[in-house]
Amino acid sequence: MSNKIISNMKEGKKSYGISLSFYADEMVELAGAMGLDFVNYDGQHAPVTPETIDRFCRMCDGWGVTPTMRVPDQIPSNILNYIDRGIKAITIPFVNTREEAEAMVDCCYFAPTGHRSYTSKRVQRFGLLDDLKQMMQDTNDDLLLMPQIEDIKAYNNLDEILKVNEINVFAGGPNDLAQSMGFPGQPDHPDCIKVTDEGTEKIHAAGKFRNEDIMVSVDATIAVRDSVREMIGSGSGIKGY
Repeated sequence: MSNKIISNMKEGKKSYGISLSFYADEMVELAGAMGLDFVNYDGQHAPVTPETIDRFCRMCDGWGVTPTMRVPDQIPSNILNYIDRGIKAITIPFVNTREEAEAMVDCCYFAPTGHRSYTSKRVQRFGLLDDLKQMMQDTNDDLLLMPQIEDIKAYNNLDEILKVNEINVFAGGPNDLAQSMGFPGQPDHPDCIKVTDEGTEKIHAAGKFRNEDIMVSVDATIAVRDSVREMIGSGSGIKGY
């Protein structure tokens, strides 16, 4: 199954999905049944194991949605473990320099783009594909790499980071940016907003995207929270069936 986010991006369309900080098969099934494009799992701030992501990717493939994930860190072996399970859009936290961005490209893509290690049985379709060169190229084409620029150091280095040709989409991190600027808990501080807006202008001027330009999602936990608040406030809930 091709990466729906990449396909939609090429057509100038946004992709829609569900974001999870817990794993549940039913959430993936719901996304597929509703015709959504992707499901995202937060592997940085939520409990995660490779076995969970392996199941997650299989469920996404079965329901025709693109599996995406924020990985815990920039350690190449950790990243490889998750993209070898079948993750097709990967967000990498705290990418602050061009060198770090280039290192992420190097570990995520096969040659000639990078030096990703070859590879899991799932990625190689269990040895049923004859043209391995084409398989590696298709895998490269189907992976979307999205570094998070969420520190003032990243914004100070953004001009250089934007020169990394293989990266076309950038995620943010307003609370961590605020911390790095001396405003903990104040992501809406005018100085933080100014840095973010100026960074977004540079990204767009380079012909690249913020992740919110191409992806829209509902956070499952926040959606439940808001529904419970509405229930408590109104004294009514969803009717039984």
